[in-house]
Amino acid sequence: MLPLMKNLPRAVLPTDEPMILASGSPRRAELLTAAGYEFTVQVASDEAECGMCSRETAPEMVARYAYRKAAEIVMKSDQGLIVAADTVASCMGQILGKPRDVAHAESILRLLSGRKHDVYTGICVWSVKQSKCVVEAVRTELVMETLSEEMLAEHLDSMRWEGKAGAFGFQDGNDWLRIINGGSESNVVGLPMERLAELLENFDSLAENVITGVSGPPGAI
Repeated sequence: MLPLMKNLPRAVLPTDEPMILASGSPRRAELLTAAGYEFTVQVASDEAECGMCSRETAPEMVARYAYRKAAEIVMKSDQGLIVAADTVASCMGQILGKPRDVAHAESILRLLSGRKHDVYTGICVWSVKQSKCVVEAVRTELVMETLSEEMLAEHLDSMRWEGKAGAFGFQDGNDWLRIINGGSESNVVGLPMERLAELLENFDSLAENVITGVSGPPGAI
């Protein structure tokens, strides 16, 4: 078990509904399991992550995607406490999602090399029974060392960039990545466990009524 998987916070669920993770990410499942949550997995379709609104910021985009993923599973469920998330990196005004191929991964890493950047995870917790949800975006700041050509080639050849926002996985133990300003490690991996526990603990006061089928989270409706 990686160090970041230890001593993760766990909250009592706010309803008696079973938790459903609306993500096929093994990293998110590992985080929830390490924290001691019991849950099932229902994967949202790729369509939940399509389209970027004009002038949309990285935190706005990941919040919207997390909401859309949760909403898709809600439409198929008669009960459940849905947890959905979406993660991107952002550097110099560019939103950096998962690389399409090795060339795209290389261009992302060259942009991040030697620079500070942010990782944002949108998180949505939605009670089907209560028709209420809460949506937030959590930010973590990182800095990447300047990558030598050898370091870059090794990472690209390893294929560890596949399926990972920003073309890297913090959990892979890359010593050229460092979190700054006390940010959340689990947020960089894909699910901010500290904030998730707070959202669950305070769900009744934070969650808003929501109409299933709308395209954006409550604050954006």
